[in-house]
Amino acid sequence: MSNALFSEAPPPMPDATRDALADAFLKILPAESVLRNDEELLPYESDGLAVYQQKPPLVVLPDTVEQVQSILRTCSEHNVPVVARGAGTGLSGGALPLADGIVLGMAKFNSIVNIDEKARTAIVQPGVRNLAISEAASDYNLYYAPDPSSQIACTIGGNVAENSGGVHCLKYGLTVHNVLQVKAVTMDGDLVTFGSTAPDVAGFDLLGVLHGSEGMLAVTVEITVKLLPKPATTRLLMAAFDSVDNAGDAVAAIIGSGVIPAGLEMMDNPAIIAAEAFAKCGYPTDAQALFLCELDGTTEEVTDQMEKVEKIIRQNNVTTLHIAADETERMLLWKGRKSAFPAVGRLSPDYYCIDGTIPRRHLSTVLQKMNEWSEDYKLRIANVFHAGDGNLHPLILFDANIEGELERTEELGGKILELCVEVGGTITGEHGVGMEKINQMCVQFGSNEITQFHALKNAFDPQALLNPGKAIPTLNRCAEFGALHVHHGQLPHPELERF
Repeated sequence: MSNALFSEAPPPMPDATRDALADAFLKILPAESVLRNDEELLPYESDGLAVYQQKPPLVVLPDTVEQVQSILRTCSEHNVPVVARGAGTGLSGGALPLADGIVLGMAKFNSIVNIDEKARTAIVQPGVRNLAISEAASDYNLYYAPDPSSQIACTIGGNVAENSGGVHCLKYGLTVHNVLQVKAVTMDGDLVTFGSTAPDVAGFDLLGVLHGSEGMLAVTVEITVKLLPKPATTRLLMAAFDSVDNAGDAVAAIIGSGVIPAGLEMMDNPAIIAAEAFAKCGYPTDAQALFLCELDGTTEEVTDQMEKVEKIIRQNNVTTLHIAADETERMLLWKGRKSAFPAVGRLSPDYYCIDGTIPRRHLSTVLQKMNEWSEDYKLRIANVFHAGDGNLHPLILFDANIEGELERTEELGGKILELCVEVGGTITGEHGVGMEKINQMCVQFGSNEITQFHALKNAFDPQALLNPGKAIPTLNRCAEFGALHVHHGQLPHPELERF
């Protein structure tokens, strides 16, 4: 994008170094697993945030833990940075390659090792797709709860790296709440186990630290996840409103009543129109806002909660209230929400998906400000929310072919994220920081916190070779961004020399 992310980036890897590394990797991997030709490398030049692009000098594709260990040891010996990559569906530039480093592709780690019906757990490799876990567990009447919108493609290893959520995270939690154990390889090639299948484990909560670490601490090679019994009854309610404020008030009232829906998702009018045109799921396109409220549990529990939720909604100026008649209609209504991102792509040549979280009580204030900025910047915004937990996904529509529009889009996105912090929220709910939000980290955190983040990374990766330049800004960068007033060199760590 336009904020000179690469202006201080290290120079490209010299050809001699590239050739020497390729020769070293060919002693570890078969020839087809070491990619070095342009046509082989191009698919790896970005993740889902395609405005950041950098062709890697080499991509390696191991399929055993021992190969991962040998690759990391080789890179450590040669002081070569490593970017681990899953399916490449991330939306923050977290898997962006480095000009002087390699990409470690984990796509071949795609096996479900074991499903334990009695313990309600599954042991999976990091390249397993999120949805594939639930598909495999379905025979045991079990499922894996976290369900990002990209679950058909995103991998569980990437979910751990970003601590992904999804539409059902309100009731069932994020990835960190549904993972028991992770096995990962450190930069020096050691295989380490984080967490335990036991109810508790002694020592610091390093399993929690690994979640959301964005590939900066270790490379995940195996994950043990919790599985849940499929609920006896699931009902989905769609409510439409003539204003976003009324929809927001209804959401707050539902949560305030003590009912915790399995999912509570909200969309504004531009997103409704796009989703309906794409999925043809029966959304009322004249509504200014709608939400989907899913309740699950025992039949008696769901019946009681549905009556309570219906009553609350009718007291909050609802214009349309509809309950899915059966499982087919329920899935169709969810299809509209889960298709919202690609559907909005029909409205504009390009769009920029932001990910910030705010306290629910500030929803109206933040949306009003976004509408004002939308007019000021002459950029349309479609909004999709995980309404129950305040996770916003504004989609800024733009055309990169119009001079200056990308830069204005980036500037608007930064202001929205900083507004999230201002009202007591955070710059990310599930997409991570990556390259995209690294400047806004300087707004959310002070120099003491950032110093501690680097100290933690240093404990795992003292050479700063795992995904360097991502997620945590240097104090120098923050000083240049204007958010922190620090002296150059305050943080004696290799990260200071990168980006």
